[in-house]
Amino acid sequence: MSPGPTAPAPLWSADAIWAASTVHFPVLFLDADRKVHGANAAACALAEKLGHSGDPAALVAMVPDSDWANLLLHGHWRGIVRPSPTAAMALEIHCGRAPDSARCFMVMVDISERGERQRQYEELQRTVDRLASTQEQLLQSEKMASIGQLAAGVAHEINNPIGYVGSNLGTLQDYSSALLALVEKYHEALFSDDPAAHREDVQQARQRLDVDYIIGDLPNLLSESREGIERVTKIVQDLKDFSRVGRDQKMLPADLLQGLDSTLNIVWNDLKYKVRLEKHYTSLPQVECLPSEINQVFLNLLLNAGQAIEQRGTIVLASGCDEQDVWISITDSGCGIPPESMQYLFDPFFTTKPIGRGTGLGLAISYGIVAKHHGRIDVTSRVGQGSTFRVVLPIRQPGKEADTGADGAG
Repeated sequence: MSPGPTAPAPLWSADAIWAASTVHFPVLFLDADRKVHGANAAACALAEKLGHSGDPAALVAMVPDSDWANLLLHGHWRGIVRPSPTAAMALEIHCGRAPDSARCFMVMVDISERGERQRQYEELQRTVDRLASTQEQLLQSEKMASIGQLAAGVAHEINNPIGYVGSNLGTLQDYSSALLALVEKYHEALFSDDPAAHREDVQQARQRLDVDYIIGDLPNLLSESREGIERVTKIVQDLKDFSRVGRDQKMLPADLLQGLDSTLNIVWNDLKYKVRLEKHYTSLPQVECLPSEINQVFLNLLLNAGQAIEQRGTIVLASGCDEQDVWISITDSGCGIPPESMQYLFDPFFTTKPIGRGTGLGLAISYGIVAKHHGRIDVTSRVGQGSTFRVVLPIRQPGKEADTGADGAG
């Protein structure tokens, strides 16, 4: 008797859809035929607001057929639409399609009120563009589960400083109005026939505008705003470092510890609420590699370490080297790996995680990347105590010395 048909795997993972629920702007998960496979609460609320009974499928119809065809052809589309010709609301819609896949997504941003927050929207948009580029890199190594975690975590880390910088800008606008009003009082007094006669008027204006408080608060406000911008800049720079791809596929010397820290900063939002981090770094020489691919290995191992810790735990990062090789280890105090699973650990699609939390591809692809660099991944684990993954890489790729010698002999 032949077995019955197997149910097809869902187009979008539960982790990706869950990750979208943590952001406050509408996100929809679609297929190439514009069928909605998932939507977050913000998308349902927008559909309700527009009179569609909370059905997010109605939002998809805002994208014209010709533009959807361009999305399927080129992989991305962005445009500004209005729900109706007379509507005051304007929505900026971003659509993307995963390479060689029917998976499509739609993100919507209400841009009806521009004013003070316009610069924030533009900065966030540039960051979203960088995230989209990073996602295209990661689709080959972690599919949508890791991408959902990455995008949601980075968006959260960026939204916090952008939020208080925007609030500070509003306060600074009030302060500048008060200070300009006081300057005008001083100007009137200075150019009057009897400046001393205006002294009381100027003093009252100074007290009414609370200028002493403004002078005391202004440096703190500016310092806090600068820290927020620097924080966003650091995250964006880490994303840039993480997503950098050597198009010519030429291995060049790179700082692995810098790459590890940049990757850690990107995924830290997924770890910081339950992980205590320890770093035991030993200075490493520059290592010949493809940095973006090695960063993907670090990403997979860091996410796995975090997922192995259920409540609270520790992740220890360490490094070392000898004359030929360098190594970086990631140790977690999580649940550990059963002995019977160790031999299958790097097999494609093998996973010990619950359904919806892993594709079984992360370690397999990490193994392939490290093998491509003529290195290896060593694993030790004890159930209930945790696991250690050690990535060992040669400082110079095999054949480099021979190439140098040949060049010198010429």
